Amino acid sequence: VLPYPGTNWIKEIINLIHTRGDPSWVQSVVSWERSPWIETPEGLELIKKQKDPRSYTSHLPMQLFPKSLFTSKAKVIYIMRNPRDVIISGYHFHKTLKITKNPSSFEEYFEWFLRGHVPYGSWFDHIGGWLQMRGKENFLLISYEELHQDLRANVEKVSQFLGTKLSPEELDSVLKNVTFQAMKDNKMSNFSLVPEIHMDHSKACFMRKGIAGDWKNQLTVAQQEAFDKVYQEKMAGLPPGLFPWE
Repeated sequence: VLPYPGTNWIKEIINLIHTRGDPSWVQSVVSWERSPWIETPEGLELIKKQKDPRSYTSHLPMQLFPKSLFTSKAKVIYIMRNPRDVIISGYHFHKTLKITKNPSSFEEYFEWFLRGHVPYGSWFDHIGGWLQMRGKENFLLISYEELHQDLRANVEKVSQFLGTKLSPEELDSVLKNVTFQAMKDNKMSNFSLVPEIHMDHSKACFMRKGIAGDWKNQLTVAQQEAFDKVYQEKMAGLPPGLFPWE
């Protein structure tokens, strides 16, 4: 997944599908231990100790994954989000980070994003790479916007992709525990337990708004025009109607 498209949300959904709606695991183990980050030393150590079925998380672009992934039976879920909202979310998250350079202003972060000078590189290159997997039976493309529009249908889609048939009661429990408020209230999922050496929690809340379309309240007309110009240039080769935000 790209940074800031709803990674924590889809992880929570996958974890609760794994437990068939039983929330005890997601309420007792922090999210980065349930689905470790493969690009971190700590995550790799956790992965070695996990038993199947396992779920991992990554923001890495496609070209940095080992080629063995693409010939394996591993299932890949790629969550995407309107990049305009990704900019807003990324800015607020970056303000809290102590492990990367902090932007001095939103205007500076906006320019970083358009140039690809952000962790994991260009949004446009990242999504363009992973979309090459489109149509493969072990690859599921889902969006933040789709989850908002019909959470039940899309949780069912994810569970079917993972080969897990949920009962109506189990599905209801998954849905209850993946709402924005449920996750914001869950200290195992809301990033409040991330050590202060990594994040300054006083600067912003990780679980901030949980809405789609907030960019309309944040970007100036000039920024919207600048973004649209780059977006149209970078995404010109992709079929129209591919993204729900278009």
